Amino acid sequence: MASKEPDHEHREDEDAAPAEEEDTGAQIAPIIKLEEVAVSTGEENEDPMLDLSSKLYRFDKEGNQWKERGAGTVKLLKHKETGKVRLVMRQSKTLKICANHLVLPTMTVQEHAGNDKSCLWHASDYADGELKDELFCIRFASVENCKTFMQMFQEVAESQKPKEENKDASAAAGLLEKLSVDEKKTEDKAGEEKKETEATEKADTDKKDGEAASST
Repeated sequence: MASKEPDHEHREDEDAAPAEEEDTGAQIAPIIKLEEVAVSTGEENEDPMLDLSSKLYRFDKEGNQWKERGAGTVKLLKHKETGKVRLVMRQSKTLKICANHLVLPTMTVQEHAGNDKSCLWHASDYADGELKDELFCIRFASVENCKTFMQMFQEVAESQKPKEENKDASAAAGLLEKLSVDEKKTEDKAGEEKKETEATEKADTDKKDGEAASST
């Protein structure tokens, strides 16, 4: 019959206490010394106005088709000194620049036909190190993000108009408003004079009719 008693035999390596590591006092210097390197993004003097995840495409004229530029984050950055705003987009993993251009007052953005999450615009882009006329299409995860981008893009384009032009436009609007007020005053005065003339003529007619009746 097999014994069910516990085994009380122990191996020597289990009973022996682990040996403590000896401190030789030697210092091992690292093979390579790594120094902290400051990485410049070129965006230090700019304030972000917009930051949205998206996917960018450019229209290939030769192939007559859309080609993907990359997926990442599109930003609108306003320079702290000049006030100019540029659009910058980098790929999420490689940080390679997909788009890099100023937002100019002549630019307009419009919805992509058949896709309310996408929009289009033309720009002189500098992403490849030289200016190129590009037709871009950007697609967002939601309709709300697309509308936010379009609204901000259009507002920035309007704000980039020269101050003199904005001043002239305001002056023109003020002049038109003044002319409208003056015209209304003139029309009201003419109406009042017409009523007074009609009343005078009616009084004269009534007077003549009265005199004729008394003479008979």
